[in-house]
Amino acid sequence: MENEQRPEQVAEQYQCCGLLEQDLTELCTLAGITSIPRVTVTPSPAAAEDEEQSRLGEQCIQVELQNDDPRSVCKVFLRGWKVEEEIMGVLNKCLPSLGNLKTLNFWSAGLTDSMLPALGTMVASCPQLWSLTLEGNPLPEHSFHVLIGASSTLSHLSLRNNCIDDTAAQLLGQGLSTMTSSNHNLLSLVLSFNCITDVGAEHIAEGLRWNRSLLSLSLGHNRIGDIGAQKLAEVLQPFKLKHVEVVERRRLQMESQGQPRAAEPSCGRPLSLHGSDVAGKLSPAKQNRSSTKRKDRLRKDDIKQSKKMSVSLDTRRGRLAKITEEQHSTDYAQAVEQPGPTHPLLEPGWQQDGNVILPGNRVLLNLNLAYNRITERGLRALLAAVEGQQQQEGAGGKQGLRRLSVHRNSFPATCTVLAQLQELLQQRDPLPQLTEEEEENSLDP
Repeated sequence: MENEQRPEQVAEQYQCCGLLEQDLTELCTLAGITSIPRVTVTPSPAAAEDEEQSRLGEQCIQVELQNDDPRSVCKVFLRGWKVEEEIMGVLNKCLPSLGNLKTLNFWSAGLTDSMLPALGTMVASCPQLWSLTLEGNPLPEHSFHVLIGASSTLSHLSLRNNCIDDTAAQLLGQGLSTMTSSNHNLLSLVLSFNCITDVGAEHIAEGLRWNRSLLSLSLGHNRIGDIGAQKLAEVLQPFKLKHVEVVERRRLQMESQGQPRAAEPSCGRPLSLHGSDVAGKLSPAKQNRSSTKRKDRLRKDDIKQSKKMSVSLDTRRGRLAKITEEQHSTDYAQAVEQPGPTHPLLEPGWQQDGNVILPGNRVLLNLNLAYNRITERGLRALLAAVEGQQQQEGAGGKQGLRRLSVHRNSFPATCTVLAQLQELLQQRDPLPQLTEEEEENSLDP
């Protein structure tokens, strides 16, 4: 009797074969789960919506296949029924065996905070999974940020209608980036239909400060006003560095040039005894000249770093241009060692009124602020940001925003600032403008 294994231990030893229905049934049986969800193949998204109406509340897992092979599951949908922790444990075991799984959707599935860490681990274990949708799953402890940390492999994350407030927005902003870490994989983040105010928008803006991967951000249908719009506009145009950021920039520059890290002033230790003695013997005039030379050297370091980044980017673009469409990205990643992401603090900057200025976030291409509480004041700040990006682009800068949605806010549709913004955006966006309905429907893949 002592050697008898518990059901969960037996389920843990089961080896999945890649057939979702078979693996799910076997694992549920081994784990002692009597209510086993039914797996149905959905031919198309339209058919999935039709079936959803009749099966709402039923334990049913809908899947889409990439081809006729039952092992080619590429999308999995769990809609309108509560996923218990036991079922989530089974999914954590069998979904990583689906080698073609690219999209996972939990809509109104009753997820809890305790499930999110395991869900994040499962997502990282699925080799092809890039899109995760968690909508209608409010979490009291705001654990969504665990899905977008620096180690996250997701490219698209939709968190619509989850009662995300300013506290959750702060955690999400920190997940996007801090001064010392950043998410390098997430390309699209949807935070529409939540409860984010100006405070939360400022936290998201802080996350955009050092993030250089996110291309699309949707904050539509929230409670963002002029202050939030201004904070978002500030990070999209040149901004001055805070003191702690200037210190970190100098440290990164020294590291990139192979120089030893300087000792912190608070530790009270000189870099070396010899160096300390020499510094003490210098006359005030020589110390001033030494300080001036050091400042000149740091300015030259900025110029050298700018040139190095330019050469690195040009080389990388040249390599990517040689890749044919027939080559798999995974094969290329193995054959060519890609350079690591450069810290935004090392971007070329300039001096202005005693401050170090950096060009701001020029990677974000799409920003949705529709259905908020922005007036002409906030709209004017957004216009200034787009105008600044336009001027920088003319001087050889990166492209910056291409699409900015601001309809249904607290300003008249006939205001002059809106007309100026729309005219400028039409010049910058090469694609036809979407209608409001098309824009809402295009947020998810």
